[in-house]
Amino acid sequence: MAIIAPSLLSANFLQLENACNMINASEADWLHLDVMDGRFVPNISFGIPVISAVRKATKKVCDVHLMIEEPEKFTQAFKDAGADILTVHVETCRHLHRNLQQIKSLGMKAGIAINPHTPIESIKEVIADADLVCVMSVNPGFGGQQFINATLSKIEKLKNIIIQSNAKTLIEVDGGVTLENASSIVKAGANVLVAGNTVFNSKDPAEAIRLLKNLS
Repeated sequence: MAIIAPSLLSANFLQLENACNMINASEADWLHLDVMDGRFVPNISFGIPVISAVRKATKKVCDVHLMIEEPEKFTQAFKDAGADILTVHVETCRHLHRNLQQIKSLGMKAGIAINPHTPIESIKEVIADADLVCVMSVNPGFGGQQFINATLSKIEKLKNIIIQSNAKTLIEVDGGVTLENASSIVKAGANVLVAGNTVFNSKDPAEAIRLLKNLS
């Protein structure tokens, strides 16, 4: 079964505590937290104070996805806020290996996020240094976008690189994950499914999480 990581970006921001309580009681494994700076992506979401508050409200793994420029300047702050996993974009890191080592040195799992237009081969040399690769299946910055179908072949390529490298890196897929395509995404090689609207726009979010878990 895949790891299910509901994305808090799609929750009602006036009721974040309720969202955390629902996730705590559900079959979700992780809680996905998208941080946007309005520079790397054309949107601003939430930052360190919100993550600190969420950390106090959940025992789930806090999977923090940094869609920001110069992430190395904020690594310690996100550790202090309670991140268990910290993922940085290959497109924002001049020295990606150094970024990954910095994250790990603080006791967090280190992830690499990669945009739809970026070739998987660009991270081949550091794949064994990453605990997770977050394959963006939409263009980052906004929730509710449609899954880019070419992502499936990208996941398959990444899976082969991981196997060839004898690495234990998890593949996370973020964007447009639905009850209709979850099985095909996992079949392609994904280990972690990030789901926003599929969960929080559902009449029964906990049931949507259960269905995703069972479909995968």
